[in-house]
Amino acid sequence: MTRLPWTRHPGTRHPSAQHPLRLPSFRLLFLGRTISTLGDAVVPAALAIAITRATGSSGALALVLGCAMVPRLLLLPFGGVAGDRFDPRVVALATDLVRAVAQLFVGLELLGGRPDLGHIALASAVGGTASAFAMPTSSPLVAATVRGELRLRANSLLGTATGAARLGGPALAGVLVYTAGAGWAFLLDAASFLVSAALLARLTVDRADAEATAAEPRSLRRDLAEGWSEVRSRDWYWTSLIAHGVWNGASAVLLTLGPLIAATRLGGDGVWVALTQAGAVGLLAGSLIAGRLRPRRPVLAGNLALALFGLPLLALAVPAPAALAVAAQTVAMAGLGFLNPVWETVVQQDFPAGTLARVTSYDWLLSLGAAPLGYVLAPLAADAWGSRVPLLTAAALVTLVCAGTAAVPGVRRHGTRRPDVRPLPETGIETATATATGTATGTEAQTPAQAQAQAPAPAPAPTGVTP
Repeated sequence: MTRLPWTRHPGTRHPSAQHPLRLPSFRLLFLGRTISTLGDAVVPAALAIAITRATGSSGALALVLGCAMVPRLLLLPFGGVAGDRFDPRVVALATDLVRAVAQLFVGLELLGGRPDLGHIALASAVGGTASAFAMPTSSPLVAATVRGELRLRANSLLGTATGAARLGGPALAGVLVYTAGAGWAFLLDAASFLVSAALLARLTVDRADAEATAAEPRSLRRDLAEGWSEVRSRDWYWTSLIAHGVWNGASAVLLTLGPLIAATRLGGDGVWVALTQAGAVGLLAGSLIAGRLRPRRPVLAGNLALALFGLPLLALAVPAPAALAVAAQTVAMAGLGFLNPVWETVVQQDFPAGTLARVTSYDWLLSLGAAPLGYVLAPLAADAWGSRVPLLTAAALVTLVCAGTAAVPGVRRHGTRRPDVRPLPETGIETATATATGTATGTEAQTPAQAQAQAPAPAPAPTGVTP
């Protein structure tokens, strides 16, 4: 793996002396993402309570969730194409407005006193469709507002905000539901999307690379194929996506079987609440750690951290004492919190800007698509052989597959890039652009322009790994 020496322009400072929040564009992006994430974190608990109260049926809740999930999965690749063809800022802004309207409608429906399940399901489908176009824009927006070594810190900050929102969101949802009503949680989410859209409207990003790509006449089929070609051409990427998909499937097994085991074998419903909150604390801690560590082999380190999810699955299968299960969940989710910003940074540095949204959409597609398998298979296996079998199976799979990526040459060899410090044209603030590294397969170093010219096609998670 070839590495070129550091080069510095006269009068510039090392990028680590800067902070991502000192960049005006990233500051706007960070505020918008943080606010909308907090709004989203309030909704799941409020939705579950509202639908259960209104219908008394868990099947009704599954219908509403399915109406959001199905269009999201089907349309994610097309959302990636849109994020690469058009300005991702405009796409994200438009989807924020659509989701604000959808959540406003649900909130008013719930506050009306006689909610119609069909109306809520339709609004969920609209929101799911919008999210399919919103999710792939995240990585291109970070890549366009932050460069070089600052990206890891920027992604860590976003991960920390997500962890904090997941920690505080359920508590805020409980306060709203039991004081003002579940509808106000959705109104809060709608307001958060409107604030995010307003901040995005003020955001300016560098679109030089993507505009050159967009100037060429293209077909939808070609765009989809080129995105997939980028994924397939890097062994470290597609093998890691398989591991991330397995993680999401294993997470679904834990979420499906864990509450009952906690209630019947570990001491009651409070243990499951403790497990959930411990996971949020771990996610937050892992994101903070990622911003301070710079592993020489980031993909390998992230995947090994993800393998820690076998611990809580094993603890529930035994079952271990409640305190040990809570500690295992904390450690496991810290691994996820560490992986996410590291993974996002590597993807943003390694793929040409014009394909980042498509690459990210395939990442999300595999990760989200694996979760329903866990939701479906876990209860079936538990009914047939008891809960221990699916839990132990999931623990073995997630540990072996995530740790097993170490056998892939690209995963072992992939290292961080050395930056070339240059001023950011928009602000004059010093930043860094990667100048060289060994590629995923260990070939000689290339500049970004050379890599784009030689790539099969011209461009994270949950960046699809999601807790």
